[in-house]
Amino acid sequence: MFGMGHGGWMLGGSFAMLLWWLVPIALVAFVAIYVLRRGGRSSSPNVAIEILRERNARGEIGEDEIGRRKSDLGD
Repeated sequence: MFGMGHGGWMLGGSFAMLLWWLVPIALVAFVAIYVLRRGGRSSSPNVAIEILRERNARGEIGEDEIGRRKSDLGD
Protein backbone atom coordinates (compact mmCIF):
# COMPACT_ATOMS: atom_id res chain seq x y z
CA MET A 1 0.00 0.00 0.00
CA PHE A 2 2.70 2.48 0.88
CA GLY A 3 4.91 1.37 -2.00
CA MET A 4 2.54 2.61 -4.69
CA GLY A 5 2.18 6.04 -3.15
CA HIS A 6 5.92 6.66 -2.93
CA GLY A 7 6.78 5.46 -6.43
CA GLY A 8 5.96 8.80 -7.99
CA TRP A 9 8.09 10.67 -5.48
CA MET A 10 11.05 8.43 -6.12
CA LEU A 11 10.87 9.02 -9.86
CA GLY A 12 10.51 12.78 -9.37
CA GLY A 13 13.31 12.83 -6.82
CA SER A 14 15.64 10.94 -9.12
CA PHE A 15 14.86 13.33 -11.96
CA ALA A 16 15.43 16.33 -9.72
CA MET A 17 18.76 14.90 -8.53
CA LEU A 18 19.80 14.29 -12.13
CA LEU A 19 19.01 17.90 -13.03
CA TRP A 20 20.76 19.11 -9.88
CA TRP A 21 24.04 17.62 -11.16
CA LEU A 22 23.58 17.67 -14.91
CA VAL A 23 22.63 21.32 -15.41
CA PRO A 24 25.64 22.87 -13.59
CA ILE A 25 28.07 20.44 -15.23
CA ALA A 26 26.63 21.20 -18.67
CA LEU A 27 26.85 24.95 -18.03
CA VAL A 28 30.48 24.74 -16.94
CA ALA A 29 31.35 22.65 -20.00
CA PHE A 30 29.54 25.07 -22.33
CA VAL A 31 31.27 28.12 -20.86
CA ALA A 32 34.68 26.43 -20.99
CA ILE A 33 34.25 25.47 -24.64
CA TYR A 34 32.98 28.95 -25.51
CA VAL A 35 35.88 30.70 -23.79
CA LEU A 36 38.51 28.40 -25.30
CA ARG A 37 37.15 28.80 -28.82
CA ARG A 38 36.69 32.54 -28.59
CA GLY A 39 40.00 33.25 -26.88
CA GLY A 40 42.08 31.09 -29.18
CA ARG A 41 41.09 32.85 -32.38
CA SER A 42 41.01 36.45 -31.31
CA SER A 43 44.18 36.73 -29.23
CA SER A 44 46.73 34.69 -31.21
CA PRO A 45 47.52 37.16 -34.03
CA ASN A 46 47.71 40.09 -31.59
CA VAL A 47 50.07 38.23 -29.29
CA ALA A 48 52.26 37.16 -32.22
CA ILE A 49 52.51 40.73 -33.52
CA GLU A 50 53.44 41.98 -30.05
CA ILE A 51 56.21 39.38 -29.89
CA LEU A 52 57.47 40.55 -33.30
CA ARG A 53 57.53 44.14 -32.08
CA GLU A 54 59.43 43.17 -28.93
CA ARG A 55 62.00 41.24 -30.95
CA ASN A 56 62.41 44.23 -33.25
CA ALA A 57 62.91 46.53 -30.27
CA ARG A 58 65.65 44.23 -28.96
CA GLY A 59 67.29 44.25 -32.40
CA GLU A 60 66.79 40.54 -33.05
CA ILE A 61 64.85 41.05 -36.30
CA GLY A 62 64.54 43.88 -38.81
CA GLU A 63 61.59 45.65 -40.41
CA ASP A 64 61.69 43.43 -43.52
CA GLU A 65 61.45 40.32 -41.34
CA ILE A 66 58.49 41.79 -39.48
CA GLY A 67 56.74 42.49 -42.79
CA ARG A 68 57.25 38.91 -43.99
CA ARG A 69 56.06 37.38 -40.74
CA LYS A 70 53.01 39.67 -40.54
CA SER A 71 52.00 38.58 -44.03
CA ASP A 72 52.38 34.95 -42.92
CA LEU A 73 50.02 35.70 -40.02
CA GLY A 74 47.53 37.29 -42.38
CA ASP A 75 47.75 40.78 -40.93
